[in-house]
Amino acid sequence: MDIFLLIISGLLMLLGILGSFLPVLPGPLTSWVGLLVLHLTDALPMNWTFLIITLIVAIAIWLLDYVIPAMGTKRFGGSKAGMIGTTIGLIIGLIFLGPFGIIIGPFFGALIGELINKSEFDKAVKAAFGSFLGFLASTFMKFIVAMIFTGFFIYKVIKYSDGFV
Repeated sequence: MDIFLLIISGLLMLLGILGSFLPVLPGPLTSWVGLLVLHLTDALPMNWTFLIITLIVAIAIWLLDYVIPAMGTKRFGGSKAGMIGTTIGLIIGLIFLGPFGIIIGPFFGALIGELINKSEFDKAVKAAFGSFLGFLASTFMKFIVAMIFTGFFIYKVIKYSDGFV
């Protein structure tokens, strides 16, 4: 059973990393669930303090994920249409351009969203740039936290590897 939980936990860690880039998955929260599943094994002692602190971090990052792109868009004069365009652009960019779409999709999505919102082209470009910067900052933050959680996962698996026999 411990090996099964270890595999599920590892998959949740990978999903958490992917969730840092995909808006449909809450990256750090998914990684945290992976840590929780890992601690449910008999091989690791349950460390509630560790789990609570990492949960607080995951929830804070999840909340900031909604605030940071909005701040970037607002700071550069954008609208809600630009934020929605950023998300749609990311998804379409990933579908048609793969990993390169993560970079170009949000910018063009925000630009199109702002132009649909009847902004002037110069204002739309500025707002799209702000939305894009907010998206990049948020994505980077989620990725770093997901990687730190994955580092905790690897450390704990190695430290308690004798118990996973």
